[in-house]
Amino acid sequence: MKRILYIFGVIGVLALLQWGLTAVLLDGPVRQGPYYYQILVLAGINIILAVSLNLTNGIAGQFSIGHAGFFAVGAYVAASVSYYGGSAIRAAVSFIPPMGQDAVVLLIALAAAALATALAGLIVGIPSLRLRGDYLAIVTLGFGEIIRVLILNIDAVGGARGFSGIPKLSNFFWVYLMAVATVVTVWNLVRSTYGRAFLAIRENEIAAQAMGIDVTRHKVLAFVIGSMFAGMAGCLFGHYTMYLHTNSFTFVKSFEIIIMIAIGGLGSIEGAVLGAVLLTVLPEAFRGFDSYRMIIYSLALILIMIYRPQGILGQKSLFGKKRRKSATIDAGPTGAKSVAAETGVAGKQ
Repeated sequence: MKRILYIFGVIGVLALLQWGLTAVLLDGPVRQGPYYYQILVLAGINIILAVSLNLTNGIAGQFSIGHAGFFAVGAYVAASVSYYGGSAIRAAVSFIPPMGQDAVVLLIALAAAALATALAGLIVGIPSLRLRGDYLAIVTLGFGEIIRVLILNIDAVGGARGFSGIPKLSNFFWVYLMAVATVVTVWNLVRSTYGRAFLAIRENEIAAQAMGIDVTRHKVLAFVIGSMFAGMAGCLFGHYTMYLHTNSFTFVKSFEIIIMIAIGGLGSIEGAVLGAVLLTVLPEAFRGFDSYRMIIYSLALILIMIYRPQGILGQKSLFGKKRRKSATIDAGPTGAKSVAAETGVAGKQ
């Protein structure tokens, strides 16, 4: 009952914020209101991307730099669903108001994006996650570029011209509803037995495998879940901008997401959220400096990495109790054994 009340409470707060921001920024007298509104929406999308990549890179300990590829898959698949199938979906639910029809179309597009990117993550993850380190990074980078080139040669989604005519179904409410869902899902996953296995693999993969943890299975699981949320972020992005082009999904975007989680703190969910907000707002805050904007922005990132290499938050948790000692695992058989015992796989050798 408490969870149901919590869910309805979150939905109510977000709906109220959506109404207020629309009245103040979009329909109100605030100068550059739509600009500020867009920054808020893009920050929410980046939170989803950063938290989902943090599950793979920071918590499971894999080095993936192809997140923009899954972002693109989700964006184009969802846009295709609403563009080509939107009329049929609306006709099927014509008995509900137009706002409800928009919500149904967006939810179906989100589901399609999630399924497509989860499948893509599974296809890429099964062979590539047997690798590690630089080799895994190269494979995931290659995947991202392959996706981008394939999209450029598909006329049905605009090819090199870009995909236009996408209905605007996404807004602050939907973006932050998905951002909350992503954070809560990853938060609970990390604190489950699967999360303990992810941490064991991150600290010492060989020791974790020796204690009975199915390393490949858990690595693929983290990869698929992270990819799925990246695809849903792509859906929200496409239905907010109403236009997609492959220039938004280059390897530079993947590096931007990696910088977000590195600045906030690898392995910290709160750090990923903070890094996403900072790297969305800072470039816009420095826009007034014109030609010096990128220099100041880059210098700020360098200073943070010099004086706080573990990230702003490191692996700290801002909410609730401090992480138990088992969450910080020694890189050795003893640490892996404690985590393996929690996952229930110790002794299954």
